[in-house]
Amino acid sequence: MPDLLRQLVEICGQAHVLRDQDLSAYERDWRGREQGRALCVVRPGSTLEMAAVVKACAEAGAPMVPQGGNTGLVMGSTPDTSGREVVLSLQRMHAVRAVEKANATITVEAGCVLQHLQQVANEAGFLFPLSLASEGSCTIGGNLASNAGGTQVLRYGNARDLCLGLEVVTPQGEVWHGLNGLRKDNTGYDLRDIFIGSEGTLGIITAATLKLYPQPAAELTAWAAVPSMQAAVQLLGLAQQHLGAGLTGFEVMGQFALQLVNTHFPTLNVPLWQTAPYCVLLSHSDTESEAHGNAQLERLLEAALTDGCALDAVVASSLAQGRQLWQVRESISSAQAAEGLNIKHDISLPVSAIPDFVAHTDALLARQVEGVRLVNFGHLGDGNLHYNVQCPAGGNAAAFLATQEHRINTLVYDAVMRFAGSISAEHGVGSLKVDTLHLYKDPVALQLMRSIKQAIDPQNLMNPGRVLSRH
Repeated sequence: MPDLLRQLVEICGQAHVLRDQDLSAYERDWRGREQGRALCVVRPGSTLEMAAVVKACAEAGAPMVPQGGNTGLVMGSTPDTSGREVVLSLQRMHAVRAVEKANATITVEAGCVLQHLQQVANEAGFLFPLSLASEGSCTIGGNLASNAGGTQVLRYGNARDLCLGLEVVTPQGEVWHGLNGLRKDNTGYDLRDIFIGSEGTLGIITAATLKLYPQPAAELTAWAAVPSMQAAVQLLGLAQQHLGAGLTGFEVMGQFALQLVNTHFPTLNVPLWQTAPYCVLLSHSDTESEAHGNAQLERLLEAALTDGCALDAVVASSLAQGRQLWQVRESISSAQAAEGLNIKHDISLPVSAIPDFVAHTDALLARQVEGVRLVNFGHLGDGNLHYNVQCPAGGNAAAFLATQEHRINTLVYDAVMRFAGSISAEHGVGSLKVDTLHLYKDPVALQLMRSIKQAIDPQNLMNPGRVLSRH
């Protein structure tokens, strides 16, 4: 498509239309599972440039793949192998446009790295609570496109709950200016929620207006060893009773997950991991004072030890020690990667169903796959587990993935459905789960999704083959 390439250079400049150099950073997915091949990578510097690029691609019939930090886990932001898709990178669109203190909002461009957004909010005296292990490289546009979750959903909600308005380039190259900071706007369909979580299949988020929150007076962290998943759920109930809205995060980690961290990152000093099948990490953001928050936390842990839903517990004595505990939790994925290729499941379930799901599925996989190792951890407070599977010790991880992934996925996803859950909690569908979705999604919901896609992107040029299959 020489005419299209010439147009793209005219719009963005030669330096921002990449084709002949090494494009692996854009063409390879975060997990290293797939290597695509793009027609080119375009890096617009403004919303107007992005709109012009999209219009040119649409007129040429070129499929487009929006990309932020390329940190997704379901292969939704990397090109396929056809060599026809244009990667639309938002790297250059990273400005903080405004901080409105009276309205408690911040407006940023979609390429703004999450960690930078957090820092700007902090410097303005606010908290932006979205927090992910990849926050040093993921971007707010990608967070919104995938409706990212993270470790503080329990209190603040998903990315969708943190967003008040969007600026979006449509598949035809038009711009929807929806960057109002209104908490109430009941004038028809909520277009914001259509684009959030659509994984770039309906348009390109170029900017967003987001909610800010007061900074807590104290941030407190505790770690507890628990005798079972049922006990972890009981501890969650106690924490909600004792801490109320101050309960910010509640994570569960299986013993093998922590063993991997201990093995691959021994300097992290994983606490209590050998004493119980699960450990819980909880955070409490107190609005009054550190002394008040500590008193609440101590009463909670005393009740938990008395009730037997906790076997032992430690409380971080400082913010630095609390961060060390969170570093253990956030290192599980890296430790699992260091152990070898693995099969990931990002699932959600009613919290009340999680103990029975885990007991049923653990036993099922142990019967079906000899020597299987389960890396079970996640955001118990909001019902999201990362129920991952590692090959047997000493086995060939690549061969295990190639021969067992489909069968294991089917066993796990069927169990998820049995317990009224979802096969994707926060990672999305991408291309990894696109051919599986129809087996587990309500058919009426799928038809409505296809109708929306057809209405907004009738040429099927915006991230085709992700979320919804091409046929």
